Amino acid sequence: MIKKILFLSILCASFLMSFNHSLPAYADDNDTEQKSIIHIHEGDLIKMPSKLPKKFLYDSGVTIDYPKSGVKGIYTTAYSAGGDKFNQLVQFIRDTDLNAMVLDIKDDHGNITANLATDNPLINQMTLEQFDIQKLMKVFEEEQIYPIARIVVFKDSVLAKKRPELSFKNPNGTVWENGAGESFVNPFLKEVWEYNTEVAIAAAKLGFKEIQFDYVRFPEGFELQDETLIYSQGDYENSEKDNVQRRVDAVTDFVHYAYQHLLLYDVEVAVDIFGYTAVVIEAPGIGQSFPKIAAEVDVISSMIYPSHWGPGNLDIVLPDLDPYGVVDHYMTYELSILEELGDDAPKTRPWLQDFTASYLPAGQYKTYGAAEVSAQVEALAKHGIHEFLLWDAANNYSTGATYTFE
Repeated sequence: MIKKILFLSILCASFLMSFNHSLPAYADDNDTEQKSIIHIHEGDLIKMPSKLPKKFLYDSGVTIDYPKSGVKGIYTTAYSAGGDKFNQLVQFIRDTDLNAMVLDIKDDHGNITANLATDNPLINQMTLEQFDIQKLMKVFEEEQIYPIARIVVFKDSVLAKKRPELSFKNPNGTVWENGAGESFVNPFLKEVWEYNTEVAIAAAKLGFKEIQFDYVRFPEGFELQDETLIYSQGDYENSEKDNVQRRVDAVTDFVHYAYQHLLLYDVEVAVDIFGYTAVVIEAPGIGQSFPKIAAEVDVISSMIYPSHWGPGNLDIVLPDLDPYGVVDHYMTYELSILEELGDDAPKTRPWLQDFTASYLPAGQYKTYGAAEVSAQVEALAKHGIHEFLLWDAANNYSTGATYTFE
């Protein structure tokens, strides 16, 4: 993806900062309640035409090449990474055409799952170390498994409870929760951006070759309660735009901000996004605009699981029963948007379904296994897409699937 020109003066200054910059150490926990979490740089870096020469980039010391056949990966929880399941997943990758692993570094609750070796006390407080990251990185390097750090951004119950002022509050002053008891932090606040970006930089320094941001959005249905919840709109407070477009701006601006601050760390930057945002172009309730986000990243990973489409969506009567058809029809929407983006278009690497959606009504779902996974991969290949990620929350992936179609 071709980026805007990076002025040499900014490049040199940023290069020096990447090696000499030290983050402010807070005196104690009480200070973190009053101060910003981290200030990485005062201004944006300007995007560059391509990746910088290696001599300008931070060297983690971990050498893992981008897979020549394209990234074909599986999702792995921190729990799996810290137990015997990890060895099983590594063997599964050895035995297949798969070559990558997406690993939770900041999970769906907001826990930091590994020791990121930062001196930020708030990150340390949120760390629930579940595996030895150095040990895993050695395995990734030996096996040449492309490691992707998944960072759940705005769905963050632990930070919301620790710092309620960074979240959304009910009229009675309590921290808002969705129907599943989960809380979000506020995408309008740059302090939240900085916190997540520091987590990402720490992961890059440890050797991850890609940072994947997930839950880069407001809570679902936020447009129905944005006038009743108590929260700050930060720098967007005086925007002339309505609340809908303010949300779109905040989410897009975070992605831009994070990308710019990761430029020096030799990583790809990816964002997970709802598949339906490519169909509707923009989901203003949650602040996701597919083209705007896609233009800011190296990789876009749409969640296009057949189970996530309602009856009749994509002109398919019961989508979960037709995994090939869902992927085939969906890609026509996404690829048309990427074509319009031209040189700003990222790689597309969709999330595919390797789980059975038994929560759907009887007759509207089927058992997923090798045939259903293969069908989705084949549909991608029809459109010239040979990169994908497989999702199963329990990390139990189907054996016998075909992952390479010419």
